[in-house]
Amino acid sequence: MISLGQTDKLEVVTAVEFGFYLDAGDALGDVLLPMKYAPPGLSEGDVLKVFLYLDADARPVATTQTPKAQVSEFAYLKVVESTSVGAFLDWGLDKDLLVPFAEQHRPMEATKSYLVYVHVSPTDGRIIASSRLDKFLDDECSHDFKPRQAVDLIIAKSTDLGYKAIINHSHWGVLYKDEVFQRLSFGQSIKGFVKRVRPDGKIDLSLQGGQLTRDKYSQTILEYLKKKNGFAPVHDKSDPVVISRLFGMSKGAFKKAIGSLYKQRLITIEANGIRLVEQ
Repeated sequence: MISLGQTDKLEVVTAVEFGFYLDAGDALGDVLLPMKYAPPGLSEGDVLKVFLYLDADARPVATTQTPKAQVSEFAYLKVVESTSVGAFLDWGLDKDLLVPFAEQHRPMEATKSYLVYVHVSPTDGRIIASSRLDKFLDDECSHDFKPRQAVDLIIAKSTDLGYKAIINHSHWGVLYKDEVFQRLSFGQSIKGFVKRVRPDGKIDLSLQGGQLTRDKYSQTILEYLKKKNGFAPVHDKSDPVVISRLFGMSKGAFKKAIGSLYKQRLITIEANGIRLVEQ
């Protein structure tokens, strides 16, 4: 279904002096694409990928500009102006995105960036943003996430346990600090994995998991060995701190990686370390 705040492919139905009208279905009707957003050579019957929103007069309008976030998504956006009606964010369009005062978790300041949720205002139908994240996320709402599932994460909060992250723009999850071996920053988007789903439905996350991650760690170890004349004085019994310092991974990830390399006969595991097999 075609709706405001989303990107869709629409057909050009009418060309006029100031732009093109696109068929946005029964819900929105014909929507104007202003001439400045039209690609060269556009004509009636063409199909174009556009983003739909409301203009200053609350009329549906289309643009070929790409927003940094669509409706029902979270994004880390910069305040370009703070006014008497709220803060305006740069979200990639000529028309900035409003965060009304009532939707600000704390007063927003110009030039600073905030993690927000993009949604349609229930009062006037305009697309707005909110930094009151807990209104749109719930630890206990139902989901169908499975262990080892690859997910998209946005780092949202730091806690005594580690980091709270937004999973696939829909749920909270936790990354434990003793399992994170890289620097994370607020608002950062990163790939991750579901580590476990607890009996209460809450989700534990990991940045390590799946074959792609194991391959990445295996490559890291191989590159290290090549730089060190084929030998590293660490093995599966080594101190986790030493492993993390040398390779930037947990001891568990290291053991899986060297096990895979050993099975492929790329390394040998000796009493005092691991050695690259000469090819």
